[in-house]
Amino acid sequence: MSHILAIDQGTTSSRAMIFDAQMQVTASAQEEFRQLYPRSGWVEHDPQDLWSSTAATCRAAIERAGLAPEDIAAIGLTNQRETTVVWDRETGRPVANAVVWQDRRTAAFCAELRDEGFEAVVQEKSGLLLDPYFSATKLRWILETIEGARDRARAGKLAFGTVDSYLIWRMTGGRVHATDATNASRTMLYDISNHRWSRTICDRLGIPMSMLPEVRDSNGDFGTTRPDLFGRPIPILGVAGDQQAATLGQACFTPGMMKSTYGTGCFALLNTGAERVTSQNRLLTTIAYQLDGQATYALEGSIFIAGAVVQWLRDGLKTIREAQETQRLAEAADPEQDVLLVPAFTGLGAPWWQPEARGAIYGLTRNSGPAELAKAALESVGYQTRDLLEAMQRDIAASGAGAAEGVLRVDGGMVASDYAMQFLSDILGAEVDRPQVTETTALGAAWLAGMKAGLYPGPEAFAKAWQLERRFTPAMDQETRAARYARWGRAVQATMAV
Repeated sequence: MSHILAIDQGTTSSRAMIFDAQMQVTASAQEEFRQLYPRSGWVEHDPQDLWSSTAATCRAAIERAGLAPEDIAAIGLTNQRETTVVWDRETGRPVANAVVWQDRRTAAFCAELRDEGFEAVVQEKSGLLLDPYFSATKLRWILETIEGARDRARAGKLAFGTVDSYLIWRMTGGRVHATDATNASRTMLYDISNHRWSRTICDRLGIPMSMLPEVRDSNGDFGTTRPDLFGRPIPILGVAGDQQAATLGQACFTPGMMKSTYGTGCFALLNTGAERVTSQNRLLTTIAYQLDGQATYALEGSIFIAGAVVQWLRDGLKTIREAQETQRLAEAADPEQDVLLVPAFTGLGAPWWQPEARGAIYGLTRNSGPAELAKAALESVGYQTRDLLEAMQRDIAASGAGAAEGVLRVDGGMVASDYAMQFLSDILGAEVDRPQVTETTALGAAWLAGMKAGLYPGPEAFAKAWQLERRFTPAMDQETRAARYARWGRAVQATMAV
């Protein structure tokens, strides 16, 4: 029992990774699943796809590692956050497709709540802002729209969960309906100061509290898997939402440490310690992790489109066949052209929170082509990250909570691009550290479970084991940096004005 099975259930694929006693990956398996777009701005997943791809990749990873079920000490789970699933407690059948975090169908209702002044209540209780991004209004939409759902929910027949809760329920054969504090803090239903579901918010949205899962520590006990699933019952001992898991995997345990994960979207978290900091710049206050009953808070900025902009070049425009091609194209782009891409394909996230905004390209010339678009796509991620970090720094300064560190730790698939990371360092005017293990989301989940199982060390020793692969340092002069960022700001304002 010297290995940990880490489940990383993401937005476009499910993945399972086996970590050994030294926290090294020995095997992995990954499976993409369908993305459903029933209407413009709507994004759904079939919950059965989430489950079947998760179970299949777990079995495949164990087999590829050449392990028996008895070799797995525990399971750590990390997941796409905010995505909303409602299922029947008796049959286990979902009442509808999962409504994905990217989905914007509840924008009008969020605007209605904002107009009545309810956002102040939401921010005070949950640390979040009113936006379709979060689970609460998605859950209300399901109850309002699916025939009979509200009556069944009131009768205690339906269960709600983010993806972690749904997978735990399936893995344990319906014995455990639970989530962890980090996922709960992303629903817009959880009181992050008093550590309980908010009756005030649930009542306003018409959500029966009987639907909600039990909230446990991130390194809590989430039951054991069904014996038939992997050959023997395996304990589930660690759960965290994907961005919080990446924060753990980056060993950001000290207040002031920052990490930014570049997957489908980009999510930057700044550890603020045991005291929550309320943002004055439309960032989110969230739970970074909760270990042994002690919550640690963070400021978070969410960018909806990061790696997804490269997918758009590949699948939408078909200007590339593989994501790796963007590096070569960006380096070959005409330096005299300054094309800007504002990738508001599903609205603008922090610090703007404009769900109705849509993408725009500025600075096109007759000679603009795939190279210039690839360069603009990669650079858009750097610009958006600076928007987030500047807002974070203003909040920290206003709160008196101390200064943010001057180094940004990065992870996720997009950080493999040296061009993107160098531009990020240039436009931030700060050092950017890329770790040896860039898939820190799975590592964070593995560490939670391994620590609980007694296989891995505690936070201090784990932090000392973090290893740097490359540090990017700014090479852009201050005048150029200021001019380019000012132009980006004008582009964003123009996009929101349309």
